[in-house]
Amino acid sequence: MDAMTLHRDSIVFDGHCDTLLSLLPGTRTLGERSSEGHIDLPRLREGGVTAQVFAIFIDETHLPAGAAKQTLRLLDTLYRELAAHPDSLLLALNASDIERAKEEGKVAAVVGLEGAESVEGDLSLLRMFHRLGVRLLTIAWSRRNQAADGVSEVRTGGGLTNFGVQLVEECNRLGIVVDVSHLSPPGVRDVLQVSSAPVVASHSNAYALCPHPRNLTDEQLIAVAEKGGVIGVAFLPVFITTDGEEASLERLLDHIDHIVRTTDVDHVGLGSDFDGFGPPPTAGLEDVTCVPGITAGLVERGYSADSIRKILGGNLLRVFRQVAG
Repeated sequence: MDAMTLHRDSIVFDGHCDTLLSLLPGTRTLGERSSEGHIDLPRLREGGVTAQVFAIFIDETHLPAGAAKQTLRLLDTLYRELAAHPDSLLLALNASDIERAKEEGKVAAVVGLEGAESVEGDLSLLRMFHRLGVRLLTIAWSRRNQAADGVSEVRTGGGLTNFGVQLVEECNRLGIVVDVSHLSPPGVRDVLQVSSAPVVASHSNAYALCPHPRNLTDEQLIAVAEKGGVIGVAFLPVFITTDGEEASLERLLDHIDHIVRTTDVDHVGLGSDFDGFGPPPTAGLEDVTCVPGITAGLVERGYSADSIRKILGGNLLRVFRQVAG
């Protein structure tokens, strides 16, 4: 089986993008191919993506009092896209929905919250967002919130707050995947201790290859793997190389190699962070149409078809099935 055939036959699951934020102004839609940004439906389908996590990020202008309202506004943006494109986009609430999307030639939209700001310290809001389709929660963005300290707050030494512990436990009960990307190191440690379910680092790379604060040390990679979780490699240039201008598809594949060597092939996936960063792009990963290049690169590096299927989406699908059903 050649690389493109293998890619088209696989479930490709991207653990993180920020595309909803770029749609909210109304200057473009998912349904129309755009020269802006990284992702739209025509390009997702060209790139062979089966499932895409659409993150809901709350910027400072909506804090502290407007987070829940902005979350609903972004959810409405996605729901309007779902209504406008029923033949090519479906809401995925569980693993079976993703498999159905593959069978029907559609893209499965998975809803994620990037930061606990959205729930405003109230678990009843988390439960309501779950009813609206949320299936992944990144506990904190890089700043501090009511649940935890983000990676930009490392000076404090803070991890999960008491509310953060309750939040992780409620995510486990509801079937929401807990995401440790952006968390401070003590926060990562706390989540791994508290969670009864596998967790993910939806868009983080290997610190050993690129010592950016957002990347995970080998010790953290191993801890996530021991929990049964997955690390989704991010395409952001500064997470790939210390000199972002040297970032390339080949260097991203080096991160995949490193995570596989440090853990094993069952604990690495994709987490592009598309539409979450501006130019310049990583060479060879200019937008979502370039994702088949990852498959080709893995074939060239000698990975088996089974291993490639796991990296492209099988591993994330496994965690999604374990947590969300």
